[in-house]
Amino acid sequence: MDTKETVRLLRECDAGIKMGVSAIDDVIDYVSNEEFKDLLNDSKNEHDKLKNDINDLLDKYHDDGKEPSAMAKSMSWMKTNVKMAVNESDNTIADLMTDGCNSGVKSLHRYLNQYINADTSAKDITKRLVNIEERLAVDIRRFL
Repeated sequence: MDTKETVRLLRECDAGIKMGVSAIDDVIDYVSNEEFKDLLNDSKNEHDKLKNDINDLLDKYHDDGKEPSAMAKSMSWMKTNVKMAVNESDNTIADLMTDGCNSGVKSLHRYLNQYINADTSAKDITKRLVNIEERLAVDIRRFL
């Protein structure tokens, strides 16, 4: 186990969760279908629970976590606002959220491959986050 790789992997998960929760917060008030809104709220709650687990591990390593990059946040915000200005509908939101989930899964797998010597607990958390993202993308397909 490599402590530096463990912390780096946890930090990337922390930033990813913050991006995911922020994306949900950006669109949830525009969702008209209650079932869709419930799926987003459930996913947000799962993200929050996992964030607590990440924070516990980061505390163990005396690390404060990581904020998403300003560029990533800006690009996400811009894409969301442009698409919503053109078509403020549940299928637009489902499309945005699916893209975000897929991007998150791709990044998390990249980090798992990059930080191969990270502690098993950090890898497990990363895989749990991947599962949350993949499940949300599948669950909201019917709203595309």
